Amino acid sequence: MVNQVRKVVCYAVQQGHLLVFTHKEVPLEVTGVQVPAGTIRPGEKPADAAVRELREETGLPGKVAAYLGESRYDLRPMRQEIATRHFFLLEVPSMDPAARWDAGEPDPEHGGPHAAWTCWWMPLNQAHVLAAGLGAMLGGLGQHKKDPRPA
Repeated sequence: MVNQVRKVVCYAVQQGHLLVFTHKEVPLEVTGVQVPAGTIRPGEKPADAAVRELREETGLPGKVAAYLGESRYDLRPMRQEIATRHFFLLEVPSMDPAARWDAGEPDPEHGGPHAAWTCWWMPLNQAHVLAAGLGAMLGGLGQHKKDPRPA
């Protein structure tokens, strides 16, 4: 049985750099380079989920600047799941693009031990390397809708 899930993906961009993270204890070949993202909780609005996921995964406060659209992503065979992902551009406090910091999740969504990663700013023109379809809406940055809520 394939589960249908609703997710959010967060893009935070500063000085031509995209906020990303890489896992500390899981090889890059397994997890790739990621952006903050996660599951929308029952009754939660996608924009609210994006702000929550950004804070949970990076420690940064954020504010939705724009809704960028949605895409579907099939996670099989890794998980029996097809995700409808809502993409958001978020504003975060100004930071040095050379900044790196540790973050993680004490209780990952799919169970298992604490997940730890390093957050950093990747030049936007290199962001095509994002894992698992997370870069699906990068091309639309700067051409986003005025309304930050999904239709």
